[in-house]
Amino acid sequence: MGDVFVVPGPGQWQLDRSHYTGGVTPISQWLMTDGMEHGFRRIFAELGVPADTIEARFVNGFYYTRLRPLIGADKPPRKPPPTPLLWLAARVHPEFRKRAKTATNSLATSPSNAVVDRWHREIRPSLRETNLRLQDVEPSTLADDELRQHVGKLLDHLHDNFELHFWLHGHDLGPIARYLYECNGWGIDPGTAIDALAGASPSTMRPRERLHRIRLLIDESETPVTSLDDVRAVSDEAATLLDEHLREHGHVLATGYDITASTLGELPEAILQSIRTAGPAPTYDNKATAARLRSQVPAEHRDTFDQILADARNVMDMRDDQGPMTIEWPAGLLRRALQQVGSRLGVGDDVFELTPDEARGLFRETTPTPEELRARATTRRAQATLDPPLLLGDPEAQPPLDALPTALATTVAMVQFSMKYTGLSGDRTDPPLSGTGVGTVSYTGRAVVADSADDAMERLAPGDVLVVRATSPAFNLVLSIAGAVVTVDGGAMSHAAVLARELGIPAVIGASGALSITDGAMVEVDPVEGVVRPIS
Repeated sequence: MGDVFVVPGPGQWQLDRSHYTGGVTPISQWLMTDGMEHGFRRIFAELGVPADTIEARFVNGFYYTRLRPLIGADKPPRKPPPTPLLWLAARVHPEFRKRAKTATNSLATSPSNAVVDRWHREIRPSLRETNLRLQDVEPSTLADDELRQHVGKLLDHLHDNFELHFWLHGHDLGPIARYLYECNGWGIDPGTAIDALAGASPSTMRPRERLHRIRLLIDESETPVTSLDDVRAVSDEAATLLDEHLREHGHVLATGYDITASTLGELPEAILQSIRTAGPAPTYDNKATAARLRSQVPAEHRDTFDQILADARNVMDMRDDQGPMTIEWPAGLLRRALQQVGSRLGVGDDVFELTPDEARGLFRETTPTPEELRARATTRRAQATLDPPLLLGDPEAQPPLDALPTALATTVAMVQFSMKYTGLSGDRTDPPLSGTGVGTVSYTGRAVVADSADDAMERLAPGDVLVVRATSPAFNLVLSIAGAVVTVDGGAMSHAAVLARELGIPAVIGASGALSITDGAMVEVDPVEGVVRPIS
């Protein structure tokens, strides 16, 4: 295995460890690379973004992205022409004229609201039905040919869902990015403005509310509970609620995005801890928060503020719900099916080294030998230990916004805000152990510094401060165990920040150097100052 990081194509590529920390399986690489490119290309064209797409490539098992230009994307980077020529080209070139017209319409009509309506009425119910149908197929009961076909169906479902996920992602990030961009123009710090979005995601709170009800039933019964079977024995209602929870979430990847991550059902102790620590949903005075922010907006723009805040709040539930529904749930089902394959082939978890084509041709002569799969697993684990560069390739000069028509300049600024506040832009300048604070009260506790989410779930005790590189959207199923959360990657719009805000957990997001905190040390998480302080 080489440790040279070769530039995967023209332009500059940014390392993204918020989704995959390194050592990614072939199937997940295929899904992410294809899905991101097609999904963002579709949404950029629909919203009038003057870029082709966001490309994804994996180098030595690490995930890199690049905003692909609309014109000349495959040529070596070069200096942009003078601003007057850019100004003219942006108004004469047919594709730019088309994007400008689309952007103007999108900013005026807020098309994401119609997508959110479709999500609730049509897309989500269909995804849930498909996921449940695939979940009800027990891989251990299938003959080899049937199991191969089942794996193929899951791969097809996931491939379609990855493109859908990134298309939806454009529609959920767009209104939030516009809200933060406009607030910034009115002199409101985006980190403060985002507080007005708290409480707009019932899908985030629904699992916690169910677990809280189970906890109350346990407390009322005074029954000793040391297993999930003990929970079921508390009462018929407790058994029903637990089984409902597991049917909806048991096969969802809970500790990461790759198929090597554990599902919630594989973490019974984490489920028990979640029940024991589940409290009532936090309350938010959203009207007061919005009124305070609105008072800082110039009077002539307050109606605009009201509308874009409403649009941003409207997409929040879809934003938090669609990741688990489109990706983490069916990926968990693929994990279950491949585990059965691994058992039959006698290769165990090395089965996750299969390529998509190999997974579609299981139990045939083309299936790799156990020795070959073992060698791939060794290589992938070694890749995960490498120290990847943050950037690959030569910088690509960005055209000045004042050279673009107003609507295109606004959409570009929105994309830039989206990348910055999800932690993807790579332009962080915060000092070590500082980042974006979530919450209003400091918290002191024992730090559990985890290399992986699986490690965190094994060692985290109620009230501990969870310190990780990043969290996945499905983390809300177990995050309530923590007293506070610190992540190395991410920003105010990242999943870790959203979950902490919705669950009422203090957090500092994007704190560089956080993994250097001594495991087991006492730390103070100060979300007001946005800093983490080790306590001697």
